[in-house]
Amino acid sequence: MKERLRAALRAALTQRLGVPPAELPDFSVEVPNLESHGDFATNAAMLLAKRLRKAPREIAGLLGPALQAAPEVDRVEVAGPGFLNVFLKADAWRALLWDVLAAGADYGRSARERPARVMVEFVSANPTGPLHFGHGRGAVVGDVVARLLAFSGHQVQREFYVNDAGKQVRNLVLSMVHWLRKDRGLPGELPADGYHGAYVADLARAAPAELTRFLPGEPDEASLVALERFGVAAMLDAIRRDLDDFGVAMDRFSSERELLGSTRLAELLQELQARGVYEERDGARWFLADRFGDEKPRVLIKSDGSHTYFANDLAYHLDKLRRGFERLINVWGADHHGYVPRMRAALQALGQPPEALEVILVQMVSLLRDGQPVVLSKRAGDIVTLREVFEEVGRDAARFFFLLRGSDSQMEFDLELAKRRSMDNPVYYVQYGHARLCSILARARERGLPVPGLESRGALSLAPLELPEELRLVKKMAALAEVVRRAADSCMPHQVVYYLQELTADFHSYYTTYGKTSPILGGPAERVAARLVLVLALRQVVANSLGLLGVSAPERMESLGAEGEEG
Repeated sequence: MKERLRAALRAALTQRLGVPPAELPDFSVEVPNLESHGDFATNAAMLLAKRLRKAPREIAGLLGPALQAAPEVDRVEVAGPGFLNVFLKADAWRALLWDVLAAGADYGRSARERPARVMVEFVSANPTGPLHFGHGRGAVVGDVVARLLAFSGHQVQREFYVNDAGKQVRNLVLSMVHWLRKDRGLPGELPADGYHGAYVADLARAAPAELTRFLPGEPDEASLVALERFGVAAMLDAIRRDLDDFGVAMDRFSSERELLGSTRLAELLQELQARGVYEERDGARWFLADRFGDEKPRVLIKSDGSHTYFANDLAYHLDKLRRGFERLINVWGADHHGYVPRMRAALQALGQPPEALEVILVQMVSLLRDGQPVVLSKRAGDIVTLREVFEEVGRDAARFFFLLRGSDSQMEFDLELAKRRSMDNPVYYVQYGHARLCSILARARERGLPVPGLESRGALSLAPLELPEELRLVKKMAALAEVVRRAADSCMPHQVVYYLQELTADFHSYYTTYGKTSPILGGPAERVAARLVLVLALRQVVANSLGLLGVSAPERMESLGAEGEEG
């Protein structure tokens, strides 16, 4: 609806005021905070005042009649310094319900004139242990951002960068060796930075016999490498299973070890050297990051010849761009805040647009049970695993709760609230709304009432939908595509959660307010039929929104029938 109004404004500006299409201002069309200010308001007249050398209110007065001639428009008012407040006809809003039914699962989807190729890299946990509870927030944020980007018209790939090289994986294998020796009563100590969880002992015991032939002696380098590869592969398989069961699907797992075995790092260093932003000093090799807005030069190759993580990570990001991705979205923990300008400085030094890298910094989540901090896991040592959480509260609740706040806000996750089957549980509240809509339709069929479908378009009048609450629901449904697009462009998936909560709250309020005095399934047949179209459309919008969050839309919930639904 907003795009139709925008098109009508462009036509009026061109035809009535003679503004060439190429010179049209980037005016806004927004929903006012107050319903009394109309369905939409635009600042188009104010932006043209200087160019046309007229007062904004005079320009608005010329635009108003042209807009009012549009079939959807009821009236136009000039307000304040020159805003145009546009009120649409109720029938224009009601007709949107047929659009919802026609689009079905695609309602809210956008098309882009030029879709971007987007890489969303997220989770990227070290393959040295199970995914912990904290990984869950980044996993859901990355997954839903990818869903939103795809639904709003972009080409998206999801990637997990596997840090399968370096000190952390060597500590994993040394920890496995410790447990292998301990099981056999052999002397040995756990490394200072080793892994303590019981899962490490299980991993060591699962190692094939041919990888432990060095016992009772100490392993040589070849034995360590072989055991390390087994351990990393096994942990990565466990991570994949956790992500799959959590509803997160990756398109690619990209290996740091494979990158180091390629020519990509050498090519990166050669390019930096050719651009004059790379120097040797004190036996190490440095990137002159301070020339590009970073605090100081950064080491790429240490004096002992080993690579820094930054060097490997930069080679990986340059590889992303060379694979044709135009927008690189990374979901990182908030502790990576200082790392962002370093990466952008390096991309700029390489002749790449630094703004191509977008980083979503995810803040900490506190895990509670009835308001009290949760004790640590016995199986994983010093963490609570993601699997423990979503198996206790359910996948839907876990995903929804992780999205209740913006990524840049710290949040609390209460296990008991997430499990509660009551209206104070946010995910239950929303899913209950969908189930209630399904229940109304089921009761209509049980009573032999015809449930209109898209075939009734043109024959069935929706004029009986005249209550303010009904039109408010329709207007809220109309906003889905814009909400999705805005959430995708800003990488803020919680905006869809807020939208869904508001939409569901409006429905629950409408239902409980009129459920007894003017029930949906009671009264004149024409009104019942129109309200069933409203219910069908609303069910579709709620289901589509839940689907974008990776949360199911149940048709029945255990306590739904206990409240004596009347429909």
